Amino acid sequence: MRVITAITVFTFLISCKNEPKLQLNYTEGKAFGTSFSVQFIDEKEIDLSKSYDSLTAVINASMSTYINDSDISRINKGDTRVVIDDHFKKVFTVSKYIYIETEGAFDPTIGVLVNAWDFGPEGRITSLDSLKIDSLLVSVGLDKVVLKNDRIIKTHKNTFIDFNALAKGYAVDVFAEFLENKGVKNYLVEIGGEIRAKGTNAIKQKPWRIGLEDPNFDGTQSYSKVITLQNGAMATSGSYRKFKLDKKGNRYAHIIDTKTGYPHKSNLLSVSVLANTCIEADAYATALMSMGLERSKEFLAIHPELKVFFIYENQDKELETLAINSFPED
Repeated sequence: MRVITAITVFTFLISCKNEPKLQLNYTEGKAFGTSFSVQFIDEKEIDLSKSYDSLTAVINASMSTYINDSDISRINKGDTRVVIDDHFKKVFTVSKYIYIETEGAFDPTIGVLVNAWDFGPEGRITSLDSLKIDSLLVSVGLDKVVLKNDRIIKTHKNTFIDFNALAKGYAVDVFAEFLENKGVKNYLVEIGGEIRAKGTNAIKQKPWRIGLEDPNFDGTQSYSKVITLQNGAMATSGSYRKFKLDKKGNRYAHIIDTKTGYPHKSNLLSVSVLANTCIEADAYATALMSMGLERSKEFLAIHPELKVFFIYENQDKELETLAINSFPED
């Protein structure tokens, strides 16, 4: 028995000695007008920062409205010769699907009205003439845009396409899929607060932990709720940083009603969505902010696959929360 025990211990020690030491690879930087961070576990240190830069450049060249000669900018100017790449196709296809599912609450062509309302010093609303709003609404609607033979066709020449509402979420997915193609099994990707995770933090032998930001109007950051995230994605849309005030001090969400062309006066402060992909989570978070709390609850009753956490103000201006479809507890 002693001999067997000694052999067993010796074998165990050799096994531990030969077991590779895991490394946490961490990269942070700037992309898509915000910050990003990527961390993953591997047996060796790997610098993938140049790869992240390359992926960012390709996505921007396809869909950034801030780049004058990007594909989307040329399309918005009326260039019908643009042959779109796979990135554009994926984002357009998902946008069209969610546009239909949400009955237009998510609409990447609403940007023309978002820009039109973005007037006034210190974020104050300047009223637009109803005729001006009606004239802009004529060109709004993703149903006025179709994909045919790798080209985007607009049925109204003034329709302006802007994928900013889900671009960060899509970029998170691109980074994540890049890591998976490298054989990475444990990672956490974050771009501007949109997140996708797989596996665990194998070094700490703990799941990835994600904080949900509190709706602080003073610009400070705090996290009262923390959840675990494994093999999924989370995106948050909030009105507590991007909001407008009218002359009476009423607060309006920086979300435009796609039916009326007017900004929402909403009690919703934050919507966090868990989904399989970050592009879906990002788009649905925007759509639910646009719907408001009551419409969102009706929508989520027939979409149990979306796990959602709301932070809102009640009639007494007190904060309340609501978790739907088994959004995880702390």
